[in-house]
Amino acid sequence: MSERDSLIEAGGIASQVRGEARSIVEAGKPVIEICEFVRRRVAELGGDMAFPCNVDIDSVAAHYTSPLGDTTVVEDGSLVKVDIGVHVDGYIADTATTVCLDPSLRGLVEAAEAGLSEAIKAVRAGARSNDIGAVIERTIKARGAIPIGNLTGHRMARYVVHAGQSIPNVSGRNGHTLREGEVYAIEPFSVPPTASGWITDGPPGHIYLFKKKRRVRSETAKGMLRVIQSEYRTLPFASRWVLGRFPGQEGAEAFSELLRSKCIYSYPQLVERSHAPVAQAEHTVIVTEDGCIVTTA
Repeated sequence: MSERDSLIEAGGIASQVRGEARSIVEAGKPVIEICEFVRRRVAELGGDMAFPCNVDIDSVAAHYTSPLGDTTVVEDGSLVKVDIGVHVDGYIADTATTVCLDPSLRGLVEAAEAGLSEAIKAVRAGARSNDIGAVIERTIKARGAIPIGNLTGHRMARYVVHAGQSIPNVSGRNGHTLREGEVYAIEPFSVPPTASGWITDGPPGHIYLFKKKRRVRSETAKGMLRVIQSEYRTLPFASRWVLGRFPGQEGAEAFSELLRSKCIYSYPQLVERSHAPVAQAEHTVIVTEDGCIVTTA
C-alpha cells in the first residue's frame, strides 16, 4: 500500500469512528467507556491508535484520557471534545469533534467548525501557515468567539504526531510555506470573547511518550520499557494500556520508575487559563499543488 493510500485509509477509519463516538456521548456516560469504544472500533476497522482517544470536557482543551479505574462521567451541559488519532503502517489521521450538551454554547462549536472549513479552503502548496492562521482567527471572530492563541495545528510524519511545523489559529508575522505532499492536522479551538484565549498546563492527562532508554533497576520496569518501545514506538500511549498488562502494585511502581528515570514523558492536560469552555474541530489534510485532500472528511 502506498503512503497516500495508507493516509487515506487511516483517515477513513478515523472519520467513521469519530461519527460513531459522537453518538455515544451523553450526560452520565463514563469517559473511560468513550475512550475504550474508540480504541475497540479502530482495531475492528483495521487501524491502530496513533494516540489515546482524548475526551476533553469544558475548559480542558486537550490531553485527557482515562486512567485505569477512571470514574469521570460526562456531566449534563458539558462541552465534550473527542480527539481521535489512527495510523495505518505509521501514517496518521488526526481528527476531532465537539459534542455540545448545552444549547447556549452551540455558537462556539459552529465557530470552530467554520474556522476549520475556511482554513481548509486556504490550504495549497505555496500557502503560508500564518495566512491560514489569519483566516481561522478572522472566521472565528466573525462568529462572536475568539481562537486560542497558543494552540496550533501541526505537521505529521510517519509514526510522528507532531513533526515540527505548525498551523497557527491566529494571525502573525512568522510562518512557513506549505509544500506538496505534506500532511497537516488543522485544529481551530474557539472560546467566548470574554475568555483569555490562552491555555496553560494542568494536571497530568494520563498520556505518555517514550523519550529515551535509560538504566532502570527493576525487572518489571525493564520489561515494561521493552513493551512501550516495541508497541508504541514514537507515538503517545495511555497509562491504562500499559498498566492493564502490568497490573497491581508492582506494575504501578515500575511505571513510576520509568517516569522518575525520564524514560517516558507525561503530557499535562491543556486547560483554558480563564477556565472558559472550549470547542474544537479538526481534520487531517494532504497538501496538493492546487488545494488539499481531506483524509478525515
